[in-house]
Amino acid sequence: MSELQRRLVHASGSLVPLGYLAGVVPWTAVVGLFVVGAVVASVLEVLRLGVGLDWAIYDRLTREYEQDNPAGYALYMYSMAAVALVFSPPVAVSGMLMLAIGDPVSGLLGSSSVGEIKGAPTLLAMFGVCLALALGAFFLEGGGLGPTVVAAGVAGAAGATVADGVKPVVAGYVVDDNLSIPPAACGAMWVVLWVLR
Repeated sequence: MSELQRRLVHASGSLVPLGYLAGVVPWTAVVGLFVVGAVVASVLEVLRLGVGLDWAIYDRLTREYEQDNPAGYALYMYSMAAVALVFSPPVAVSGMLMLAIGDPVSGLLGSSSVGEIKGAPTLLAMFGVCLALALGAFFLEGGGLGPTVVAAGVAGAAGATVADGVKPVVAGYVVDDNLSIPPAACGAMWVVLWVLR
């Protein structure tokens, strides 16, 4: 699968939170879909890693460093489900969109090896896209774009950019940005909203 195809699959995860912002998908359905997705991903990963199930789709959707570790698609579902369960809709949706849309844009502009930092132009693009996504989500939620919301958007975009820019290795395990972008972004936004409101 080409990198562009992989990124398009990645971006398809934006349909659920965008459906919520459009008023088509209720928030309970957003939470439910991602929780069910996380459960299904867990079952598939147990079959892949524990039983040795070797479907061709795994070769197309997993990277080399994921062959013996939980795959990015599962981490994607876990992080989406986690922020949906923990944070309010505008914060959670912002983090979800940063992963579903911001990360593929960043990936197409530039990549880095495990343990390395992405280039400044890619990081700036990631920050700008994520800031626009956060402000758009808050605006469509009816929260307006006052100084507090802008500050929260900046913090969330910064958190997502840091999570996207570096893939650290902890105890031999690569901390994939599919797992780290939404919690980093949502956590940063929550702190700013809590402090300033």
